[in-house]
Amino acid sequence: MTARTTDEALHHLLDDGRARAALIDPEHARLWDALCLATEGGKRFRPALVVATHDALGGNRPAAAAEVGAAIELLHTAFVIHDDVIDGDHVRRGRLNVSGTFREQATGAGAGDAAAEEYGAAAAILAGDLALAAAVRAVATCGAPVPVVRRLLDLLDGALHTTAAGELADVRLSLGLAPASLAESLTMAEQKTSAYSFSLPLQAGAVLAGADDGTTHRLEEAGRAMGIAFQLADDLIGVFGDPARSGKSTTGDLRTGKQTPLMAHARSTPEWERIQTFLGRDLAEAELAEVRRLLATSGSRRFVEELVEQHLVASRRVLDELGIAIDVLTAQAGRSAVPADGREAAA
Repeated sequence: MTARTTDEALHHLLDDGRARAALIDPEHARLWDALCLATEGGKRFRPALVVATHDALGGNRPAAAAEVGAAIELLHTAFVIHDDVIDGDHVRRGRLNVSGTFREQATGAGAGDAAAEEYGAAAAILAGDLALAAAVRAVATCGAPVPVVRRLLDLLDGALHTTAAGELADVRLSLGLAPASLAESLTMAEQKTSAYSFSLPLQAGAVLAGADDGTTHRLEEAGRAMGIAFQLADDLIGVFGDPARSGKSTTGDLRTGKQTPLMAHARSTPEWERIQTFLGRDLAEAELAEVRRLLATSGSRRFVEELVEQHLVASRRVLDELGIAIDVLTAQAGRSAVPADGREAAA
């Protein structure tokens, strides 16, 4: 297999899918085009983690590492597309996402609002399914020895199960049937993000490098802590960030009543009585400013920022003990406390 960068490997996967789609139907080709567009704008830190871990552990399979890294990035795209359907969002990274694009096309063709909404959701579900299938296929054909591929597929399968559990828990907790404890909301954050965004790429890089089981297990620990830090940071950006810079709504989590650790802590403060009046509905700018102020004065924002730092320290400790220096970890999860200038990173 010819060595590629992870970006080149990803482009190859997308070009292959686009070519297959074009042979089937023009509308299907447009669906694949929207999927390709959904991969743009991310920081590509997941494939970078695969390659960096593989290299740090002395691996000699750079081509396979690039292919697996591209597969995990495509897996991320699948989760992002499906997550937007779950949350009812039509914008991602400052532009129309897959559901928003197809909803707009249907509206332009004369469909009613409800029908256009259903069409957009259907397109996004199908696009996410295509991305997921392509990711699994890419891992299976990455060119590594069969025992290594089997181990990689086991890791991928485990990450899929864990992430699905986290997504469902997120929606279940948002039903508001009972207040989520801090422990429950942290577990949900871990499942949603840690497994596939951090533990999977770290472990995949280690497996490709031929690392022992002990090292691979410790990297799962590091990834778990890093993923929690990342998700907590994302929760902060989802309320305090600048959508023009992050591409992430600052009212979506409040509107859908996400029971994040930020909200779990706020519920224990005297400010909660006022904070809860801003949840479950669209907010005007002045209302958003007020709920932000309340979350800050209650100490909830600071509490989450401190949790981020604690988990960063825990992950760095494991990596230091293994003698692995991966700067991309700190660069991504360290985006936590939303900078004053609003320079949030998009995932």
